[in-house]
Amino acid sequence: MKIAYLVNQYPKISHSFIRREILALERQGVQVERIAMRGWADELTDASDRNERGLTRYVLQDGAMALVKATLSTFVSAPGRFLSALALTVKIGLRAERPLPLHFIYLAEACRVLGWLRASGATHLHAHFGTNSAEVAMLVNALGGPAYSFTVHGPEEFDKPGLLWLGEKIRRAAFVLAVSSFGRSQLFRWARYQDWEKVKVVHCGIDSAFHDVPAVPPPAARRVVCVGRLCEQKGQLLLVRAVAALARRGVDIELVLAGDGEMRAEIEALVAAERIQARVRITGWINGDQVREEMLAARAMVLASFAEGLPVVVMEAMALRRPVVSTYIAGIPELVIHGENGWLCAAGDVEALADTLEQCVNTPVEQLQRMGEAGYARVLARHTVDTEAAKIVRHIGALQGAGKV
Repeated sequence: MKIAYLVNQYPKISHSFIRREILALERQGVQVERIAMRGWADELTDASDRNERGLTRYVLQDGAMALVKATLSTFVSAPGRFLSALALTVKIGLRAERPLPLHFIYLAEACRVLGWLRASGATHLHAHFGTNSAEVAMLVNALGGPAYSFTVHGPEEFDKPGLLWLGEKIRRAAFVLAVSSFGRSQLFRWARYQDWEKVKVVHCGIDSAFHDVPAVPPPAARRVVCVGRLCEQKGQLLLVRAVAALARRGVDIELVLAGDGEMRAEIEALVAAERIQARVRITGWINGDQVREEMLAARAMVLASFAEGLPVVVMEAMALRRPVVSTYIAGIPELVIHGENGWLCAAGDVEALADTLEQCVNTPVEQLQRMGEAGYARVLARHTVDTEAAKIVRHIGALQGAGKV
């Protein structure tokens, strides 16, 4: 089986789950061609990502003339299919979040990807995210390329499904993957009923780097760690306010924000305004090994998210036997069971978050250890990457068996 993976930006610090999925597919004998629009010049802290970059072909790396040549070649070889794909591009671009000229670029990108797929012999194209990468995959198919599928993570796709033409992408796809049952339910909202059977759940997976390690007991330190991009949907500003509320109560707590992002300056300003600089540390971007070290040095991993799909860092924390503090949103309650392997509270409620964090830091280490073991068992049962990759192989194999490639 030879397939291609299409991602807007790859490799990327926050997309390690895609790398793990590709490597798991290859362990099962699948040949995977990596294709991305951009990412060839990004700074990468992880050696595995640097290796992946060497295996990836980049659509935009050679400039505009490469796209022009690919577009002209595609038009000359199959003008009817090209005009049909052009009509689809115009239909989408006239009612989309991004202006029509960008969709013409997506069509040109599709022409270039089509040539690569034909040259390599790839029989299936899978895109990650239901945004522009899924549109390019759809256009490749409209141009005469192979069947395609795509994984929807959320929350971006659920914020603007109409402008992203999710229903059209699902209708034309061979199948669509959601990373949680919640995600599947959201796709059901925008898919025709006759397309519901196309929507499958394949979880993001964790690999042995996280779960095949000796158990490390939770530390006595009253430290929690939040891992993720510093952005509005992750709720770090609310988390800082909760820590400040605990400080006013006289509760001893330390917060580590492991990551970086567009809201770092605003978060740092709030930390200073609340005078809790001694309680909050921001690491900046760190690699996978450093993330693991920060998780093991904390008694719990916390996410105060307002919007999510099903965060991979929740799986990683549980694989390291750390309880999780998070919010009752999206797919998180499918994995985090309140009182069993973590704590859940209402999203957007700073007092509820503060109360939950206080409960966490006051929990005896022995109970934290029991919760960590419960989380470890649950995440291995639901999110082992090789098990989840095997589901993808079966879905693609079923298409090949039915002659739908």
